Amino acid sequence: MEPVIEFTNVTKQFKGFAVENMDLQVNKGFVTGFIGANGAGKSTTIKLMMNLLRPDEGEVRVFGLDYATHEKAIKERIGFVYDGNVFYEGMNLKDIQRIVGPAYRHWDGALFRQYAEQFELPLNKAVKTFSKGMQMKASLALALSHQAELIIMDEPTAGLDPIFRRELLDLLQDIMLDGERTIFFSTHITSDLDRIADYIAFIKKGKLMFNQSIHEVAENYGLVRGSLELLDRDTEKLFVHVDRTASGFEALTSDVRKTEDVFGEAAVIERASLEDIMYFTNRSDVQHV
Repeated sequence: MEPVIEFTNVTKQFKGFAVENMDLQVNKGFVTGFIGANGAGKSTTIKLMMNLLRPDEGEVRVFGLDYATHEKAIKERIGFVYDGNVFYEGMNLKDIQRIVGPAYRHWDGALFRQYAEQFELPLNKAVKTFSKGMQMKASLALALSHQAELIIMDEPTAGLDPIFRRELLDLLQDIMLDGERTIFFSTHITSDLDRIADYIAFIKKGKLMFNQSIHEVAENYGLVRGSLELLDRDTEKLFVHVDRTASGFEALTSDVRKTEDVFGEAAVIERASLEDIMYFTNRSDVQHV
């Protein structure tokens, strides 16, 4: 595995919040989904990746390079797709291309026009007239047209209708086919990642809880249901968090095999969705799962 992004013991402190001791690796040629509740530290992590914030401690390397001596070279190779309008609203895409193009050595104007046509984006209309989905596609077209090797997406599907979200996800799958691009996809809409993610990194209150392949997540995590009589001090250690009701319990385990060995057929164990994992982990006091 070739890492494109490496965080080594990265800490960034704010008043009342911190990203703490983060070790994160994002591998080349894959889609890494970045999940966590609002305020968990997703946007702070992305700003650290892009050198918009600098760590108080630790090291951030992108493409094996550090920002202190290689900032321009790194940013040449990154495309950023944001959930809002990052353009001058009165400008059209032709104007934006004239401004953005010269900033990149590998800008391809013909490719930009090709993507604009493919995404059905008018070149002469002011960006402020675009829908949110069209603005997202325009941002992606700009990233792809300077041959970005790493595409960082911050909540790209937030606020999009289901049809447009599906189109965007299909598009992302298409651009990953050659294996040369890497996507880091921050979102709270976990169902999107079930479709396209290869890896899942989960942050809670500034701490990285895990960074696993989607297959490891499916194998390790399970939703467990059973009667309250099955719970005691020892069996509860198997769970990240337990919800009790009058009729029984529902819990999340991060070790399905061990849980199956302990409960046998006395409990029902099902695959946990990413939403289940976020819900139960955010309710727990567990620091790593």
